[in-house]
Amino acid sequence: MTALVVVAHPDPTSFTQRLARSVADRLTEDAVSTAVADLHAEGFDPRFSLEDRAGYPAGGTPPADVLAEQRRLDGVDDLVLVFPVYWWSMPALLKGWVDRVFTDGWAFDTGVTPTGRRLDHLTVHLAMVAGEDAEGFAKRGYDTALSTQIITGILGYTGARTGHTGIVHDAETRSRDSLAREARAIVDGVAARVRSSAAEASGARA
Repeated sequence: MTALVVVAHPDPTSFTQRLARSVADRLTEDAVSTAVADLHAEGFDPRFSLEDRAGYPAGGTPPADVLAEQRRLDGVDDLVLVFPVYWWSMPALLKGWVDRVFTDGWAFDTGVTPTGRRLDHLTVHLAMVAGEDAEGFAKRGYDTALSTQIITGILGYTGARTGHTGIVHDAETRSRDSLAREARAIVDGVAARVRSSAAEASGARA
């Protein structure tokens, strides 16, 4: 099994970054070949350029950095997206990564009807960190909006399987011990889902 942990936060000392490292460490301990993509540290450019536009349709040639990201994802079984919730969605850095990397002909295929879903080999896990409390998310529908945008809109359209989804609320006001418990729950949830996916894949090959 292979996994890629993608984290989008500029501060290497942040809770988000620590959570990403904890997920990666746990998967590695579980004998999952795991890599970490720190988009900020790597200097990934999230801006969708004219070069991106020209290479986006099926048959086009995306920019070199996009091709590198796609190669990094090729053959990965589990993708873990770790990010803070900014204005009730992904931060621009991660959204730009999705915008640029998930191209026609690689993530989906508009050349067939219905649209082909090309990431059906991939299980995607979400580990989110939010300042708002859970009640506020539910009351205003932010939880549903996040699910619609990411799980239905992105994963559903590309055919990727939905793995473990966890969100840490009140991240700026909770105690360190409380945050640590939430982090462990997310790490455990991702690890368990990765193990179950591996077992399912092994059974299918038997």
